[in-house]
Amino acid sequence: MTDVISLNGRVIDLSDRLTKTTAVAASPAAAAETVIGTLTLPSGLTIVEGIYLWGWAAWTVGTSGDGVNLKIRQTGTSGTTIAATGLVTSTAANLDSRSVAGFDASPVGAQVYVLTMTVHSGAAESTVSAVSLIALAV
Repeated sequence: MTDVISLNGRVIDLSDRLTKTTAVAASPAAAAETVIGTLTLPSGLTIVEGIYLWGWAAWTVGTSGDGVNLKIRQTGTSGTTIAATGLVTSTAANLDSRSVAGFDASPVGAQVYVLTMTVHSGAAESTVSAVSLIALAV
């Protein structure tokens, strides 16, 4: 059963409670909010406090883009927002990166989390070159 935090004399094993992805799911087309990374919590976890979430992405903004908003959401682009960067300046054709972190105090079993990206004023597809989305159940 993966529900227990294992203890011994040297370490606390949290490996069953840590979920991560580095797979780029997509790149935003123009100014649409787009899922760029997805992860699903393992089923059967006892969650006492909630889920700590951390997301990071690197990208090149497409034509006319002048800013980016990263969000961590439950389920998909219409799901509850856990954390957001707000609109931050990111100039077209330049490589940029940003992180966002949050805490979900009311997750459900096998909860799906997504990292989304919206490019402000984007007129062409942007390119996401790297993503990291990490969830730690506590």
